[in-house]
Amino acid sequence: MSINCSLWQENSLSVKRFAFSKFSEVPGECFLLFTLILLMFLVSLTGNELIAIAICTSPALHTPMYFFLANLSLLEIGYTCSVIPKMLQSLVSEAREISREGCATQMFFFTFFGITECCLLAAMAYDRCMAICSPLHYATRMSHGVCAHLAIVSWGMGCIVGLGQTNFIFSLNFCGPCEIDHFFCDLPPVLALACGDTSQNEAAIFVAAILCISSPFLLIIYSYVRILVAVLVMPSPEGRHKALSTCSSHLLVVTLFFGSGSITYLRPKSSHLPGMDKLLALFYTAVTSMLNPIIYSLRNKEVKAALRKTLSLKTSRAINR
Repeated sequence: MSINCSLWQENSLSVKRFAFSKFSEVPGECFLLFTLILLMFLVSLTGNELIAIAICTSPALHTPMYFFLANLSLLEIGYTCSVIPKMLQSLVSEAREISREGCATQMFFFTFFGITECCLLAAMAYDRCMAICSPLHYATRMSHGVCAHLAIVSWGMGCIVGLGQTNFIFSLNFCGPCEIDHFFCDLPPVLALACGDTSQNEAAIFVAAILCISSPFLLIIYSYVRILVAVLVMPSPEGRHKALSTCSSHLLVVTLFFGSGSITYLRPKSSHLPGMDKLLALFYTAVTSMLNPIIYSLRNKEVKAALRKTLSLKTSRAINR
């Protein structure tokens, strides 16, 4: 169904409202997707909230590794909340419109949280590298101050890139069509609606992807190469297993997040297919955010113990009320 932009323009060169494309004209398919995304959203919110609370309330988890994990959990809550509620509304309602200001706000927060996650995952890899490769110097190299600085830089980088990219794209004119062929205001599909030459914006997105996706990923690879070398020279099989087990959850999360993100933002423009882009977006916004707390809790005895304690406290408080 085409959307008439004329009612949403103050002049011929300024679209003031956008609309998201329909996933399907079949109501049953939209309702099924709505149910699946809602379930993933609730699991993601609950899991990440429980992990953040468990880490904050358990003194045994007040270590650099869990400090970054708590940051990641809080980030995932913001990441999913910036995209999924509007996505759910668009699936079951005819109210698929979003204002230009609302679209810019959604784009900023999505970019902000996405870039921050890239940087945080790199900081987590560096932490594991220091713990395994330099255990005698770990306490000084990963002090509270160093951890705080790494977290601040990660969040700050996300904010700077989010503001820069959003401002650069929304400084363009949008003269129609006004239908975004996507679930939310992601950079490439919104940029596709802009008038005139967008080559500079496309270059800016590509450069940001290289700096903020590829560079952290290369740092992660470098960290894991050093970890692998250190593990191979360990004399004890138990020591090798323990070292690798502390990295397995993080490595799986990195693969899921960077794999889908790289395919989306580092592909040539000519190879972008709307259907594939939507599936990838659904994966790294809903599926990955849901899997992260499951991966970290299932593969970590300390987190599982803290979660059981947190859940028992919540249950006892509910009963006492």
